Parts: sequence; structure tokens; C-alpha cells
Amino acid sequence: MKITSNYIDKLNGKISIEIDKKDYTEQVDRELHNLSNKANMPGFRKGHVPVGLIRKKHGKAVIMDEVNKLIDKELRNYIKDKEIDMLGGPIPVPQGEINWDSDKITFEFEVGLTPKFDLKLKFKKSVINYIVKADEKMINEQLGSIQKQYGKLIARKKIEKDCDITGVFTHEDEINNKSTFNLNRVKSKKSLKKLLGLEVGDSINIDVKGLFNDNHDLIQVLGISHDRAKDIDIEVNLNIDEINYKEPADLDQELFDKIYGKGIVKNVAELKKKISDDIEKQFVNQTDQKLMNDIIEHLIENTKFKLPAEFLTKWIKINSEKKLSDDEAKEEYKKSEKGMKYQLIESKLVTENNLQVNFDDLKSYTKDLIRKQMSQYGQSNPTEKELDDIVARVMQNKDEIKRLTEQLTSTRILNFFKENTNIKSKELTYEQFIKEAYSS
Repeated sequence: MKITSNYIDKLNGKISIEIDKKDYTEQVDRELHNLSNKANMPGFRKGHVPVGLIRKKHGKAVIMDEVNKLIDKELRNYIKDKEIDMLGGPIPVPQGEINWDSDKITFEFEVGLTPKFDLKLKFKKSVINYIVKADEKMINEQLGSIQKQYGKLIARKKIEKDCDITGVFTHEDEINNKSTFNLNRVKSKKSLKKLLGLEVGDSINIDVKGLFNDNHDLIQVLGISHDRAKDIDIEVNLNIDEINYKEPADLDQELFDKIYGKGIVKNVAELKKKISDDIEKQFVNQTDQKLMNDIIEHLIENTKFKLPAEFLTKWIKINSEKKLSDDEAKEEYKKSEKGMKYQLIESKLVTENNLQVNFDDLKSYTKDLIRKQMSQYGQSNPTEKELDDIVARVMQNKDEIKRLTEQLTSTRILNFFKENTNIKSKELTYEQFIKEAYSS
């Protein structure tokens, strides 16, 4: 057997494999004998069919199968031994009718080569790292929500502003759902006017189109699907079962202790600071993701290299689950090109800066996540054995291992970016962040 490679250019190459008959004769003979021992042919006892008959009937198919196995094995070994850094996989070069009785058969494969490039982590223009700060409006809204949450429930005779209304929504045979909603969530002025002043036991017909500020409220109160809620335009009946009002809890030490533990917060100023910190923590993942996306865009834009486009288009067409035309394969390549480029950038980044995740890293990371989750549910002091047992169960799930590995790798890359790229921090409110970061 003879294997050679020929590089057409920096992105494309060919591998040729010349196979001698002696390279596969032994394997073919062994397989034919196996078939002979298992064959059931009229005129012969089972397992006593002459090998010559088996060769005449199945010889070509067995040769093709054994040659394909041999090519696959040797091709993989050659690529590994020669450290050929390639994209996709080898593509067989079409050839005419193969003479399987020939002493030598040659096969050729196209390969797409991974481009060489340098990473530039310092950009001409700094990337903005947004830091969302809680404003007074947001803090006060959260403060009011906390007071409501811990407040006293008082039954009302009539519907007034800020009341919680519990009732049954019905419409023919399609809807019959009991639910609770707050009057402040109602958007329709016409419906608000109808609802105010109603008493327990009253019944009212109400239009659902534009009823609430948020469509999710409509999904909840009617018990319908998200798709159904998009274009629903009907009149439903609401029969009122309960009317309640949550009297806000006093901002006193009793409330502070309920929320954060005894003596942690001593006054309203400290409570607002706690609320502010909690709000700002909620936005860190979102601002981090925005930073990550922006840096990735900068890297793709500023890291100049080409891909073997023609080869990859062909590879996509061959390996697609559904049959693609040439034009469809080209379109799929265009959609995938940016993602392919970042995969190469990320791989180089991880390798050159030792950001790889090993199994011990993954176990430690998983244990920290589990510890935090248990703490959220009041289990603040789990034993090491409890944590190790949970980690062991998680590590048995391949999908979880893959997800956690990607998560930890992404975290390491982001931390690397924060330390090694030119970033400019900018503080703003959440409304300002949404307007500035996602306006385009």
C-alpha cells in the first residue's frame, strides 16, 4: 500500500491511496470462508457450500467491503500520523468503473485544510462592557413588590384599584379556567371601567383582545397556549369568586429580618442597598453575554483568513441529512461561514492560552454550581459526601457533561477576554442599556 498527499494550495489538498491486491486478499478469503460456514444453499448441507461458489456469488461485494474498511482505517491513521489539520472530512474523488480484479487500485480524496492565522486581541476601537445600575424607580418598584409579598391579605366586597381578582373564565366549550389576576395588569380602559365596582358573585362578559399589558397574563388566566394567545379575539365570561387586597407590609425590623435574616439589615437605606445589589446581579449574565457577542464579532471581523469554500460547500452537500442542490449547499455554506470561522478562532484561543477543561475542572465546577443551587433552597451546609454523590450522578449523563463543559469553557474565554482585550466599562440604567445595546 502506498499513501501520498499533494497540497494544491494552502487550503486544499489531495490524498492518494494505492492498494495492492495482497493488502486485502487475506481479509477477503477469511470473510468468504465465514460466509461459506454460514451459507444455506440448495443442494448443499448448511455450512458446506464450496468457497468457490461463495466467491462467485459474493466475491465482488466482499472485496468492496474489505477495501472500504482498509481505506477508512489507513486514511485515518495517515491523517493522524502526518498531523494534517483539516476541516470536515475527506471527500472521495469520483472515478469511473473500478476493476476489482486489478492488482493495484488507486483512490483519491479531496481534503480541506485549516487556514493559518494570527489572533489580534487589541482592537482599534474598545469594546463596551455595559454595567447596569439599579435606578430609583427600579428600586422602589422592587421595594413595593416586597411589601406586597409580605403584606396582609384583606378581603374586599367590591373591586377597587390594586385588587387581586379570582374568578372563572369561560367561553363555550373552549375555555373553562379558574385564575387570579391583579387589576393593575389590565390594559384595556373599557374593561377596567367594567370591572371596577363589581362584587363577589357578579358575572361579566369581557373582550380578551388587548386585555392585559403582557400576553403571558392572558395565557395564564384563560389557560390557553402561547400560539392561541397570539391572535385570539373573543369575548369571555368572568364569574368573580374572590376579591382581595394586599395591604403592604410596614418597612420595619420585622420585615427586614424576614427577608435577609435577623439583624442583617437595620434600616430602609440598608434595605434599598441590598435590593440595588440584588437587581444589579440579575443583569450580569445579560451584560456578560452582550460583551461576549460583541468581542466575538470584533474577532471575526478583525481576524482575516479564508476558508476552503468550494470544498466545504461540497462537504455540506454530501453530509446533509436531506438532499441539497448545488445552490442550496452554497446557501447553507454562507449561513455557516461565520460560525465556522469563530470555531477556528475559539479553538486556537483555547489551545494557545491553556483554557481547556479537564475532567477534574469539570467536577469542581459542577460541585460549586450544586452548592449554590442547594444554598438557594435553604441547604447551606451540605456535606462533601452529599456533593460528591450528586456530582457523580451528573457526570454519568453525557449530555450534561457536554453542556457543563461548554458552559465552563465559555466562562473561561469570557474571563480571558476581560483581561486581554481593550474593554471600556460604561454604567447605565437597564432602560438605557436596552436602548443603546440593542437599538440597531
